[in-house]
Amino acid sequence: MLTDSQRSLVDMPFNAKTLLSGPAGCGKTTAAVARILALIEGGAPADSILLLTPQRGLQNPYLEAIASQPYAGGEITPATMGGLARRMVDLFWPLAAQAAGFAHPDQPPVFLTLETAQYYMAHLVRPMLDQGFFESVTIDRNRLYSQILDNLNKAAVVGFRVDEIGEQLTSAWSGDPAQRRVYADAQESASRFRAYCLEHNLLDFSLQFEVFANILWNEPAARDFLSRTYRHLIYDNIEEEGPRAHDLLEEWLPEFDSALLVSDSQGGFRQFLGADPLSATRFESMVDEIIRFEDSFVQDEAVLALESGLLAALGHEPSLAAPVTTDEEPPEEQAFDFVVSRFYPELLNNITLQIQGLIEDGIPPAEIAVLSPYLSDSLRFAMMNRLETAGIPTRSHRPSRSLRDEPASQVLLTLACLAHPAWEIHPTRFDLTYALTLALEADLVRAQLLTEITYRQRDLRLSGFDEINPEMQERITYSMGGRYTQFREWILAYRESAPLPLDHFLRKLFGELLSQPGFGFHQNLDQVRVAASLIESVRKFRLALDALGETDPQLLGKEYIAMQQDGVIAAQYLQPYQIEAEAVLVAPATTFLLMNRPVTVQFWLDAGSSGWSERLSQPLTQPYVLSRGWQTGRIWTDADEVSAENEALARLVSGLLRRCRRKIYLGLPELGETGVEQRGTLLRAFQRVLQNASPAE
Repeated sequence: MLTDSQRSLVDMPFNAKTLLSGPAGCGKTTAAVARILALIEGGAPADSILLLTPQRGLQNPYLEAIASQPYAGGEITPATMGGLARRMVDLFWPLAAQAAGFAHPDQPPVFLTLETAQYYMAHLVRPMLDQGFFESVTIDRNRLYSQILDNLNKAAVVGFRVDEIGEQLTSAWSGDPAQRRVYADAQESASRFRAYCLEHNLLDFSLQFEVFANILWNEPAARDFLSRTYRHLIYDNIEEEGPRAHDLLEEWLPEFDSALLVSDSQGGFRQFLGADPLSATRFESMVDEIIRFEDSFVQDEAVLALESGLLAALGHEPSLAAPVTTDEEPPEEQAFDFVVSRFYPELLNNITLQIQGLIEDGIPPAEIAVLSPYLSDSLRFAMMNRLETAGIPTRSHRPSRSLRDEPASQVLLTLACLAHPAWEIHPTRFDLTYALTLALEADLVRAQLLTEITYRQRDLRLSGFDEINPEMQERITYSMGGRYTQFREWILAYRESAPLPLDHFLRKLFGELLSQPGFGFHQNLDQVRVAASLIESVRKFRLALDALGETDPQLLGKEYIAMQQDGVIAAQYLQPYQIEAEAVLVAPATTFLLMNRPVTVQFWLDAGSSGWSERLSQPLTQPYVLSRGWQTGRIWTDADEVSAENEALARLVSGLLRRCRRKIYLGLPELGETGVEQRGTLLRAFQRVLQNASPAE
């Protein structure tokens, strides 16, 4: 049921160009979904409608609504600006290849995923590290590769040349001179990577976007194709896009018959990826009408009052006026509570008990989110293990988490090494013990005994269960011995056959063995999800290298294992949060915001941590300096850092509370996760809210 404001938007003329603005939770996406359905019902061919969002996950409400209603006229086109760029480059490659400087314009392009881009980056940067590049940088190699790629991506989405990255970073730096060398090394790495891509027809995200924006956009044939194909535009969360995308939209907007641009007035959570909310404000003067929604369909009055109080405590104007209430208890104090402990493990225990109580009171697990500024592997495991032990379903998502860190992925890759002796990768006994624990649904003690007795690391030999003395067989159990025998026979049979490409092998291993009753992946949907992501990752890696003539399955499999051991981050093939699950979510706070799904209750872990406001250390890049609003040559000072942190914290707090229906719980250990007492900016803001709410004596 739509409100009057939403209905007025839906009923706008089919030639209207409108900007819809408002905070999260005020019904903007609901109205935009209804607008698409109205366009289709009004006779607009579905294939003439272009749906753009900054990331694919934000399209789910639209796709779900459209899938539930039959319609004619083809299908709408859901895309990101990057995805649209890739389609256009693929379609108009002959027009772009030579102008872009590719060495082989007569050969097809090879599109890189995040993983394959990091693979080629590692191929170039590893020798540079041996030559002394990045000597003063002490971060994991996968982070080093990803930050160089991040610089390239920002150059593309902001709109400056690749060879200007180092100059932009260096001109803003006034600290240790050694850091200037780091920026110079980052520039050299980016330049070498770009040259390598042009030489071998490789296109990472940055090159795809640059070819589209700088070359194809100015080609009459390509522009004519876009204009004839798409007559209606729905563009949600435009504030999360970079300024170069806004440039393209500014030129494209007059060519549409109708357009609906949707903006979150408190958005900008992707600024670390190049988003520019200020740049998006240009469209206010380019549309026929601006419609603003203000009333929240998510927050109750107490949460709204808390948001206003916290923003005021942080020195920001509240987004909406706090409601007037006559309750004896100040409304903002009704919206939050404390979970207090001395030590961090005790805090996690208390939060688990609190969640149990909420579920017993009728709150579904899916309506509860446990959030932290950063989600380390140890914290993720500790929180999820406690919830699972209590019988509470749980799920987690952390985009920076490598596939290498997923237990199911480790099992599959260990068994792949075991099945391919020619790779000369010999899993340790610990690795095989861990793999057998999950694969055979065994306890750790018996899996370790079985590994110690049957496995020879030097030659990858696996002894038979019947070769074990009877006393030890009984200790391991014949049930587990039967599963081990089935597993061993499968591995030995595969070794005798022709080796398959790694993704084909993993499908065979999963389908014929691990997914069968009695084995660890049977009916375990989380492990099935990880297996599917890993197989898709391997497939795209193989296709990227196949295009360059690398067809030896042994070499490709070994290269992929080496890449995973380097900790390369997995590309997002299937977002776990896109899967509807009745489970408590454990995630970093920013990741939760980008999901754009409200919950009833939120738990904020370690509210005294400075991590809620401090920017993540990135020695090779700087998101604020690599932006269009930053003047080249201006020095980044401590005052700039403090201002940016305060602005980011206010945006984060407002975004979280805008996605909270009823209450937040602040986790407050006396000693934080690292064992240090913490009194961060967020906690001080809550203290000021309490002081202001207290009656005068």
